[in-house]
Amino acid sequence: MELTLSVTKKQAAFIRAGEDEVLYGGAAGGGKSYGQVVDAFLYAMQYPKSRQLLLRSSFPALERSLILTALNIIPKALYTYSSTKHKMRFTNGSLLEFGFLAADTDVTAYQSAEYDVIRFDELTHFSEYQYLYMISRLRGTSGYPKQMKSTTNPGSRGHGWVRARFITPGNPETPFSSDGDRTRIFIPARVVDNRFLMEKDADYLSRLRLLPENEKKALLYGEWDIFEGQFFSEFSRGRHAAVPEEIPAHHRRFRSLDYGLDMTACYWWAIDEAGLLTCYRELYKSGLTLSEAAREILNLTPREEKIAYTVASPDLWNRRQDTGRSGAEIMAAEGLTGLIKADNRRVPGWRVLREYLRRDTIRIFENCPNLLRSLPALLYDPHTPEDASGSPHEITHAPESARYAVMSRPPPAQTLKPVQSGRFTPGELEDFKEKKNSNILKRR
Repeated sequence: MELTLSVTKKQAAFIRAGEDEVLYGGAAGGGKSYGQVVDAFLYAMQYPKSRQLLLRSSFPALERSLILTALNIIPKALYTYSSTKHKMRFTNGSLLEFGFLAADTDVTAYQSAEYDVIRFDELTHFSEYQYLYMISRLRGTSGYPKQMKSTTNPGSRGHGWVRARFITPGNPETPFSSDGDRTRIFIPARVVDNRFLMEKDADYLSRLRLLPENEKKALLYGEWDIFEGQFFSEFSRGRHAAVPEEIPAHHRRFRSLDYGLDMTACYWWAIDEAGLLTCYRELYKSGLTLSEAAREILNLTPREEKIAYTVASPDLWNRRQDTGRSGAEIMAAEGLTGLIKADNRRVPGWRVLREYLRRDTIRIFENCPNLLRSLPALLYDPHTPEDASGSPHEITHAPESARYAVMSRPPPAQTLKPVQSGRFTPGELEDFKEKKNSNILKRR
């Protein structure tokens, strides 16, 4: 039997991708479901008696998309389909099973199953737990390639973890590895990449342009820094992330600290003459005692750096029942001095941080990945719209530390000016010695 299937360049890239985990999509109309079904069909034909599972978050969604697409494009002579078991059995013995996961507990239905390929359609509709659990179902003695192949748009409940797993760590269409030897790749696609849709429904593009701004950025342009319910929609990786560079010696420096045994989130900041705030170093580590956290912070701070102060949550000044000493005292005993209490008012603090983002007066070096990951992932509190949600808790630590930083109101650095006589003040002379090759200082 001769069969011709037409695919776009991006769909072809998804089909060819051999990485352990593949994510395809971004914008609406990229032909995700079609590409997923064609890929599943080709795999089933290439590997006899192979087993694949296609998942959606509900059966109605599954029936309207994947099942309907599969029944329409796969030649009926090549399979039999059970509408009660939702299984497609091919003539070469391969199995294509359609399933759904609504709640986290639904994964137990697959605890004894084995698959060669597991496919998630609209991955952001699933939890990270569901995804990671199903990875354990990739097993068997067939010797066939084992893969997780997913498609999705930005947004929905799983946006944060999908973004952190596939978008933030690497560059589009470039394989990377961050889980031991497991490889991943993200293949972006927008509606304009789907020439078939553009030819048959040219007005679809104009209808997407009518969406509210955030939805339009996600569904039309496939932007992962914007999604429904996002607390800091002002954040843009293109505007606020920066390649690390040397900080001039005369810039005022300080630290911000959000401490907890579950996570120590400490950030190093510098502010220039114009008030531009730069986050240039990160400590993001769980399981540290107060003493260990203090030592880690000091070890990461070069001796020559002049740190004006470290602003920290006021609860560090509460006395511990076991020792009678406060957390601030314990840290000071390790040498971490200069701690000051943060203004930890939440709503005013978020407003100030929002202004920094909106005015582009804050930048974050790329060696601070957890702040870059967490800030855009914060959600609105459903009960207090002007506050950020405390869930998921893991993403709150870094933004809390940043909130302490901006609420400490660091004054801008002082511009260094040579005096008329050609001599410098003692302070200017010290800075000149530290940065003598800089073009910041010039004698008249």
